[in-house]
Amino acid sequence: MDSAVKAGLHPRNRFNTRYDFPQLIACTPALAAFVKPNAYGDDSIDYADPLAVKALNQALLKQAYGLQHWDIPPGYLCPPIPGRSDYIHHLADLIELRRGPSVRVLDIGTGANCIYPLIGASEYGWSFVGAEVDAAAWRWAQKIVSANPSVAGLIECRLQKSAAQCFHGIIQPGERFDLTSCNPPFHASAAVAAEGTQRKLRNLGGKKMGLNFGGKANELWCEGGELGFIRRMIEESAAFADRCGWFTTLVSKSEHLSRLEQALRRVKASDLKVMEMAQGQKKSRLLAWTFSRQKSHPPV
Repeated sequence: MDSAVKAGLHPRNRFNTRYDFPQLIACTPALAAFVKPNAYGDDSIDYADPLAVKALNQALLKQAYGLQHWDIPPGYLCPPIPGRSDYIHHLADLIELRRGPSVRVLDIGTGANCIYPLIGASEYGWSFVGAEVDAAAWRWAQKIVSANPSVAGLIECRLQKSAAQCFHGIIQPGERFDLTSCNPPFHASAAVAAEGTQRKLRNLGGKKMGLNFGGKANELWCEGGELGFIRRMIEESAAFADRCGWFTTLVSKSEHLSRLEQALRRVKASDLKVMEMAQGQKKSRLLAWTFSRQKSHPPV
């Protein structure tokens, strides 16, 4: 049975305790169709069912942030809200919990779900640019933003025309950001991505092995996989050294860190941090680097 406090999540994470399903259902009645007792007799959902996870996300975003309108188109990635929230809180630690729209964040690969800008704008009042290479996902993200007035003035979605670039074509002349964020494609091919989906379903006890959690090609895989994507991002970041305070990305595989740290030394990053993150059994880490000579501060 889950403990009252979920291990590994950031202490400021609003979702670090067991879900109160009666309250969530009162907020979002459609969730009720997916809630039933688990093996321990506690209210839960089938986390192998993407429709159930989407309904839970809608309830969490509505209850925590008052975001009334959130959805994803069929086939696109459905993100776990607690883990995405953790990333935002670790970003806040990097800039000593600064709040308000003067803090500008560039989210690379914002996706149709636009989840990092929605959480960051709601939690800290930051202003975001969400960059997306998939035109359909870009249009959907714009739709979500415009449907939620509380954050609509804080989030701008921009279409990236080159899948090979992160910052060129997005950062405008004279523009500066305090932070960047990125959840990179993990896999090196469609076949490996499909294998990862099947493994995830088996771990969750999913019976429909053809079921997919969602995710288009650019969300799940790219040339060189996670390591190749982040190394290209690091190389490109050097050209924008004076345009951003902290560049950051998730790193799913710990064995990639040593090669990424070598890449950061090659581009002469002045400082780097690795922050461990966990949600249940899933472990990840946030890699952050900067080219400025600012004094480093430990996470809060």
